[in-house]
Amino acid sequence: MEKHYDVVIIGAGPAGLSAGLYAARAKMKTVILEKEKPGGQIATTDEVANYPGSVEHATGPSLVDRMVEQCDEFGAERVKDAVKSIDFTGDLKVIETESGDVYKAKAVIVATGASPKKIGCPGEAELTGKGVSYCATCDADFFTDLEVFCVGGGDTAVEEAMYLTKFARKVTLVHRRDEFRAAKSIIEKVKKNEKVEYLMDSVVEEIYGDGILEGIKVKNVKTGEVTDIPAPEDDGTMGVFVFIGYDPLTSLFKGILDMDQTGYLIADENMKTNIPGVFAAGDVRQKILRQVVTATADGAIAAVVAEKYIEEKFHA
Repeated sequence: MEKHYDVVIIGAGPAGLSAGLYAARAKMKTVILEKEKPGGQIATTDEVANYPGSVEHATGPSLVDRMVEQCDEFGAERVKDAVKSIDFTGDLKVIETESGDVYKAKAVIVATGASPKKIGCPGEAELTGKGVSYCATCDADFFTDLEVFCVGGGDTAVEEAMYLTKFARKVTLVHRRDEFRAAKSIIEKVKKNEKVEYLMDSVVEEIYGDGILEGIKVKNVKTGEVTDIPAPEDDGTMGVFVFIGYDPLTSLFKGILDMDQTGYLIADENMKTNIPGVFAAGDVRQKILRQVVTATADGAIAAVVAEKYIEEKFHA
């Protein structure tokens, strides 16, 4: 079935939902396409403490629920369907979904997000949000005076390890190689921090706990020796922060939209991509900070600029 809209938004994380709210509020015919449940990464976060204005003890799902309600209140349509193919060559952008529907839109906002790379070990998925985290800025405060392990060896891992020392009693960097890939200046800085310890040539083999993280098993890649590291008895728990990179969800747009070498979409401060009428918002685009607050800002900007584009292109 062929359907016509002013704006099609791909992705229903905070960026997509914010774009939907602003687009629908501007009286544009708007649809948000999302292959899974709304919310993106924030939907798996137990507590949201750093989103300005969020109520005390706000959870990721509760924040997403309110965003969805606002979109619905202003008339944005939401469809659970995966995008199969795109054609951005004409004035009307064409999007075909897995169900066979074809959407034609005057503007498209890409808000497909990015997903943190996982260790892939037993227990990781079950204890995500219960001791396992992929965002120090989001969750460091929950580990005040506890011990945490930071997995990774690049700039982000080392920088986040230093940030975690402001909260944690001890931070141990776990890296599969015998030296870090981070910049020398960052390494020099972290080595001066007495709170940081190191497990080199090591990988996390298992994360375990009954409802909360209670310990990890670490394997030395050179000797094959596996060490069990339980949480200190007095603490009862500890943290594992994983910083081994992100995967932007942009494979659909390769060769069509400009990307950096890691696959993030390149967009300017007005969320404009290299194709007129196509905008990028949220974690999917190249940026310095990936948080709910920056995603929602991106979505709002993308919708407002899309409205101006449509007005000038189709109603001038």
